[in-house]
Amino acid sequence: MSSPSATLTRPADTESVVVEKSVVTTDPAKYRRAAQYAGSLAWKVTKPTVAIAVFLVLWEIAPRLGLVDEVFLPPLSTVLGSLVDLITSGQLADHLGASLSRALVGFSIALLVAIPLGVAIGWYRPVAEVLNPILELFRNTAALALLPVFVLILGIGETSKIALVIYASTFPILLNTISGVRTVDPLLVKSARSLGLPSYRLFQKVILPAAVPTIFTGIRMAAASSVLVLIAAEMVGAKAGLGYLITASQLNFQIPAMYAGIIAISLVGLTFNGILVTIERRLSRWRPER
Repeated sequence: MSSPSATLTRPADTESVVVEKSVVTTDPAKYRRAAQYAGSLAWKVTKPTVAIAVFLVLWEIAPRLGLVDEVFLPPLSTVLGSLVDLITSGQLADHLGASLSRALVGFSIALLVAIPLGVAIGWYRPVAEVLNPILELFRNTAALALLPVFVLILGIGETSKIALVIYASTFPILLNTISGVRTVDPLLVKSARSLGLPSYRLFQKVILPAAVPTIFTGIRMAAASSVLVLIAAEMVGAKAGLGYLITASQLNFQIPAMYAGIIAISLVGLTFNGILVTIERRLSRWRPER
């Protein structure tokens, strides 16, 4: 009588053993994967900051050890103290607002002009044949070389600075837009046309999405160029702006304030680049992650 009961209970016992074994064997694997993911994530966050941290430490200790003249390169802590003073006094906000308004206006106009023009040149051969000679002429002329021309024609006020930003920002966007449109996979275009897509839908669904990475490369280059060219223009003739802040601090021998202005420019450039990278990722979510 005991054997049937024993045989009836064995399957439950074996199932419990199997379940217990599966739990025991899978949990460590999950922990290992979680630990590996956390380690890789921590390394991705830490790796870019290592070089910057080393640079900042060297900046702090080099003047204090007498490796460089502390008058001409103050320690980082002194520069950061001057930056805090500029922030609390409101001077940095005034100069930053002046520079950002000029840069954003010029950069926005360049976007509105360069992207449609680049699409037209890259897609329509007659437009390219007409505009390529003038494009080749001006794209090899540095923006700062034309600064005196802009000042003579447009004056020393805001118009000349915004026009210079437009000129410096237009060509990176324009050239990369042309390249992005021309390098779209022909098989994609043929497939879309075989499905009967009209021209405007072809641009919307195939051409522009495929060209987004190349176009945004030009946009990021243009953003950096717009800030750098504007700072140079503000150093020559302006009463407000980060370029004016740096030049005025140098002339008044306020060296910590000069370096504080340079740090502010770097932070503005990093912020612009981060915003553009985020927008690019949202517009090109079809691309595989690298």
